[in-house]
Amino acid sequence: MKLLSPGIRSLLAANFEHCVRNPRFDPFPLVRLFNPTGRAVWLVSELYADDDTLYGLADLGFGYPELGIFSLREIEAIDLPLGMKVARDLAFATRHRLSVWAEASRLTGSIPDAADLLNRLTREDPGAIKLLPR
Repeated sequence: MKLLSPGIRSLLAANFEHCVRNPRFDPFPLVRLFNPTGRAVWLVSELYADDDTLYGLADLGFGYPELGIFSLREIEAIDLPLGMKVARDLAFATRHRLSVWAEASRLTGSIPDAADLLNRLTREDPGAIKLLPR
């Protein structure tokens, strides 16, 4: 199964090209991949020119989310219980840049808990997101 459509691939590749030209660019994550039977989540912001290497925030469910690279082919090849595979969250959208997600995930210990924190902060006070330490 292909997790990324051609349109999403183009957007992720454009983010990669922008980051190559401007290393200080802080992209928005464009894709959320997840394990439907566990807590693993990946927020993807870039696709390298090799069409396999992804960059983003990875949370394998052990309490230590990390920014880094990971392989799309390896994620697509993961076999889960009951014949399931890693899935893409088709409804994912965010107004938070990758650095904000990374900091919130480090503070809370997971991407799902960071999502709750960011939603609460922006719902209660949209300006509160600036309070996250950098």
